[in-house]
Order: sequence, then structure tokens, then C-alpha cells
Amino acid sequence: MGDMLAAAVPMVRTLNLEFIEVTPERAVLRLPDQSEYHNHLGGPHAGAMFTLAESASGAIVLTAFGEQLSRAVPLAVRAEIDYKKLALGPVTATATLGRPAAEVVAELDAGSRPEFPVAITIQREDGAVSGEMTVVWTLRPNG
Repeated sequence: MGDMLAAAVPMVRTLNLEFIEVTPERAVLRLPDQSEYHNHLGGPHAGAMFTLAESASGAIVLTAFGEQLSRAVPLAVRAEIDYKKLALGPVTATATLGRPAAEVVAELDAGSRPEFPVAITIQREDGAVSGEMTVVWTLRPNG
């Protein structure tokens, strides 16, 4: 999954994101500590943390709904992020689906364009939560 997402999304390659775990229930990505992506405080830039979290949400969406890609395109609809604590060093984003995948697929089967949230927690190496994000996704039917 990591190679596929890195090939499809250039920002994943640009930030050197690492795929720690990707299942239909959970995706964990890591942003290594890289000085070229630091902010004025020496930690990861807010934009890099946003990209890390959004990429983790995309990884779980592609894994959970991969069988639907022939008939629908997953698209991020909106996102909200809260920066909680200063992040220094590498950070990890953990994404989880906010609704059961089967429920989302049932809506797609019924002819609608389902929306569903993905919750992401961004943590420092010491376990402190440095950010929380929600990305609302949709499966847009093809044609």
C-alpha cells in the first residue's frame, strides 16, 4: 500500500513518509525528523503534519474501500485539524474509520454518494498527542 500511495501522491514521496501499518481498520504513518520541513520552532511544519495526517486517512480509505475503486473514486471533502502540543522530532499519525466500511458500501450500493469521517491522532515519540484531525471522505460513483 505504501508504494502505491507514494506512486500516486507525490507529497508522500516528497516528505519521505513511512508506512508503519496499513489495514482496513487502522493506518499508521510516520514523518521522520527532517530539518528541511521544520517550522520556526524546530519541529515539523504545520503543513507537513497536515499532509502526514491526510495521507494516513487516504491510506485507510484505499485499504478499506479498495474493492470499490472500479466503480467509485475516493475524494477528501473537507478536513479540520487541531494542533495541541509542540511537536519535535519524528511524529506518527494513526487513522481510523469513523463509520463501518460495510455501512458506507451499502450507501454506495443504494445509489448515493456516501460521506464518512476518518479520525487521525498525531503523536510525538514520547506518546504526547500533538494534533488531532478529521478528514471527511466520499466515494464518488464513476460516470
